[in-house]
Amino acid sequence: MTRTAYTPSLPGLSTTDGLDTVINWGLGADSTAYLARMLTAPSAHGIDLDRTAVLYMATGSEWPETRLLVEEFMLPLLREHGVRLVQLARKGHRKEDGFTVLDDSRRPERLLVRGPWTLWDDLESVGTVPQQAGTRKCSLWAKGAVGDWWLAQVFNGRPFRQVMGFNADEKGRCLRDETASKLPGRAGLYPLVDWGWGRQQVEDYLLARFGVHWPKSYCTFCCFPVSMGALPAHLERMRAHPDIAGEVLRLEYTAMSLNPNAKLYGRRTLLEFFDRARPRDRACLEAFERELDMPWALYHVRRLFLVSADGGRRPVMRSTERVDIGRPQQLARRLISVSERHRVDVEHDPVFGRARAWVRPRGTAWPMAEELFATAPARVIDKQDKNFEPEWEALTSGSTAQLPLA
Repeated sequence: MTRTAYTPSLPGLSTTDGLDTVINWGLGADSTAYLARMLTAPSAHGIDLDRTAVLYMATGSEWPETRLLVEEFMLPLLREHGVRLVQLARKGHRKEDGFTVLDDSRRPERLLVRGPWTLWDDLESVGTVPQQAGTRKCSLWAKGAVGDWWLAQVFNGRPFRQVMGFNADEKGRCLRDETASKLPGRAGLYPLVDWGWGRQQVEDYLLARFGVHWPKSYCTFCCFPVSMGALPAHLERMRAHPDIAGEVLRLEYTAMSLNPNAKLYGRRTLLEFFDRARPRDRACLEAFERELDMPWALYHVRRLFLVSADGGRRPVMRSTERVDIGRPQQLARRLISVSERHRVDVEHDPVFGRARAWVRPRGTAWPMAEELFATAPARVIDKQDKNFEPEWEALTSGSTAQLPLA
């Protein structure tokens, strides 16, 4: 049995019980509106509930109000109609770690919002934040891959329908979904597009049905509110949950300690949106300071910016090594002292504590290498990309400009 093998968590539920339809449920307004309306007359919408499963992939960082709304309004509805809800999550960073079934029930009592390994765990362990450029790799990693593993195992190539909650304002996503899917036998369905329901119709329906405004569902540390034009609402959500704001500020601050370019919003940081003079912002900043009150580490970070044989840019390679652990002030003083003695440029943030010394500053043209020492909360693991050392040796001719910090 492979490590990703699916084991039903309740008697009577199996991987071969005649399923022919799955409904992806991201907890947001779009997929929730489809579910709620479909359940008023399943057969009229072409759904046989005995042959259908709803899939939820837990990312681990859902907003509290989304979970509360789901448990107050939607789970009772699923129980009433005996809808099979399968809750999945990743078991680890690597593909071979596989997935786990958190719950598989026709009477789901609660939403399980995190599994053994979350997207937050993954980002924090390597000291980075989600990337805005390109495809939404974070969503594919935490949701798409997990769901596909389950689907491949359950259907094993036989035909099935997968209902996606893209609304009529997102027709481009339907095309991308159709072209990106590699699951044999899959047919994507986009009922909200067929109904002509855009975002406004979705929100209006849920307000009329449940008497509440259903918020967007996305991770607390998502980098896309800027591109979605929803940054003001996102910041208000942060201010309503200062403890969450503090956690996300720490994630970004740690990432920027190791890489100043690792800003959550491209050219802007989350931190710069908070003003200590405003009481609600001050609560977020105080939560951030509490988050920083933990053991810190001194890290040795190297990066390689290499080109391929045809002159194209290769993915950046990185080596991160923990040199020491201690309190932030102690580590900063040590790094500053050693750097100044060896005439190495050093930066210090006296407000929140980070110190960073550039042993080998980044150049302006590829190929190039950079090397630095930085202090940050001790949440980042030692990690080195495959073949990093030979590549480093080849580019730098072995000249590693170390500081005597070991």
